[in-house]
Amino acid sequence: MQFQDLLELLSGEPLFETGLLLAGKTDADYVRVQLSRWTAQGRLLQLRRGLYVVAPPYRTREPHPFAVANLLQRASYVSLHAALAYYGLIPEYVALTTSVSTGRTRHWDTPLGSYAYRHIQPALFWGYRQTEVYPGQHAYLATPEKALLDLVYLTPEADSPAYLRELRLQNLDRLDLVALAARAQRAGSYKLARAAARVALLAREEAEEYRTL
Repeated sequence: MQFQDLLELLSGEPLFETGLLLAGKTDADYVRVQLSRWTAQGRLLQLRRGLYVVAPPYRTREPHPFAVANLLQRASYVSLHAALAYYGLIPEYVALTTSVSTGRTRHWDTPLGSYAYRHIQPALFWGYRQTEVYPGQHAYLATPEKALLDLVYLTPEADSPAYLRELRLQNLDRLDLVALAARAQRAGSYKLARAAARVALLAREEAEEYRTL
């Protein structure tokens, strides 16, 4: 296989796993040698074992960080600050893409950026959906309500009024407050229930501020 053959096989997709090239009657050793050679030549970048991205200038589009996060660790979804920033619920740009999974906590530094994974109990692994995060690119992403609850669940004292105000939550009309309360109740956590009630209060305060402008 030549490098151009690989690009044609990928059809413009910037990310791929080794398994894509090992389908059918393929010499696995030859494929691995080719991947090593192309990586050494700077045509590919290795993100982790078995996961590669086409290097510039050979790739035709940039991979979205959330799509990268899903592939770096399977059975995960993007949440916490990264998801809240995506929805416009916090004002800061978030460079670190954080996901949750039922696996162990870990951190990846890659040529495409930094990615963190937080452990969550299997009973709380819900509240996400496949979302088109960029035209033609999809990722498993927490709903706005679950992203906020995940953050509160994984951060000590995050249900306190002080912490919630430090987040500088904004655009709270984008939150479904009924769903937020229901999901806190589903989790069976007093901490999440308190946080949901306090966020509802912040939403009312925000709405009142808009009415007085």
